[in-house]
Amino acid sequence: MMTKTFASQGDLAERKVSFTKLAEGAYCLTAEGDPNSGVVIGDDGVMVIDARATPAMAQELVGHIRTVTDKPIKYVVLTHYHAVRVMGAAGYNAPVILASRGTYDLIKERGAADFRSEVQRFPRLFRDVESVPGLTWPNVVFNDEITIWMGSREVKLMHLGRGHTKGDTIAWLPKERVLFSGDLVEEGATPYCGDAHLEDWPKTLARLRALKPRKLVPGRGEAMMTPAQCDKAMRGTQTFVTELLGHARKGIKARRDLKAVYDATYAAMSKKYADWAIFEHCMPFCVSRAYDEAKGIAVPRIWTDKRDLELWSALQS
Repeated sequence: MMTKTFASQGDLAERKVSFTKLAEGAYCLTAEGDPNSGVVIGDDGVMVIDARATPAMAQELVGHIRTVTDKPIKYVVLTHYHAVRVMGAAGYNAPVILASRGTYDLIKERGAADFRSEVQRFPRLFRDVESVPGLTWPNVVFNDEITIWMGSREVKLMHLGRGHTKGDTIAWLPKERVLFSGDLVEEGATPYCGDAHLEDWPKTLARLRALKPRKLVPGRGEAMMTPAQCDKAMRGTQTFVTELLGHARKGIKARRDLKAVYDATYAAMSKKYADWAIFEHCMPFCVSRAYDEAKGIAVPRIWTDKRDLELWSALQS
């Protein structure tokens, strides 16, 4: 019998949403540790970065956008494939949906399973889930980098390496030095590592740090409004994922099973990270992936609603 409520099914408290100006024509929506979204306004249209979980929730962001511009929403950028980020895309009626090749491949391979899994894990984040018309499919796919000119405004979309997933994309405003990192970076929130490439992740973060952003919108947490805050968030995420993989490797070397590694990792990391948002939610999935990677399983295994429940029961009982 499970001793804790599964994942975040018991998390029902609504979060306060903030719409923050980062630079002229650049904004973000944050929500006290819930998933963030970005907004970039060009000369003749708007770009949304991360679509939210349902079309109904997308309309909340549209409402904020309409307080600062009446220009049409032309672009939706998917920083990665997770349902909580992409399933709201239909709510914007944007003609262009952009994603990396890795993200497209993951949607094709495991998007449907991920949608069912995420709704089961965290139902509060999928308000009016019945408004989702089906999987979100990008219609512009790029390999490493694409530049979008929104009139005179330049937006670079870049896949700088694997980390949170194999398809992670950042949005970068070179002139303003504003970075939208997706879940490659978190601030005061636990990095979800269930689909991660943990050895690669710090190398990818080093490439983000090399951009020297002045402002940064993490996947979760408050926007970072100074270079020092940006660096703190990137280094904090790097430390978490490095420690996680280190604990798993130590456990594998000692020939411990997953439950023993989970218990030891949870005990060690909770001392430092227990107050980060979604820590309890993430840790079973994070340790499971770290354990697999430490054993040499290079490709993250697909999560299903059935596998989720089985893992949670095994680790939390």
